[in-house]
Amino acid sequence: MPAKFERLGISFQYPDNWTLDEEDALAGRSAVTVYSPGGAFWSVVVHPRSADPAQLAEAAVEAMKQEYEGLEAAEAHQSLAGQDMIGYDLNFYYLDLTNTAQVRCLKTGQAVYTVFCQAEDREFAAIENVFLAMTVSLLNGLKDLGCGQ
Repeated sequence: MPAKFERLGISFQYPDNWTLDEEDALAGRSAVTVYSPGGAFWSVVVHPRSADPAQLAEAAVEAMKQEYEGLEAAEAHQSLAGQDMIGYDLNFYYLDLTNTAQVRCLKTGQAVYTVFCQAEDREFAAIENVFLAMTVSLLNGLKDLGCGQ
């Protein structure tokens, strides 16, 4: 049975064996992250409606480039649960392992949402559908709250 997060004006399901980190939310920031047992993570940040999704996605890529030399980024457009998201697919080396990350941004009538997920490539391949299911549950939760596009 999946666990459910419901705060910050968002709702999503995640695997019950993953660890929820609400430290950012408890500190007053509109962000929450969940970690897989293998170290992968999925995170969502809620931004004001005035934020520009393209600029947020680009800022995430720039921050990653500062952290990981040789990072490769490819622009991405994805449609999930009837919502169009923009962002980037990222590949980089960390501790001699190849890693994959994705950043996706969505603007609704109420806010802008950034979803970020990252894992070592072998784990990413194994849990990519879990990342997708979590994102779809978030998007469906936004629709249920009347926040969809």
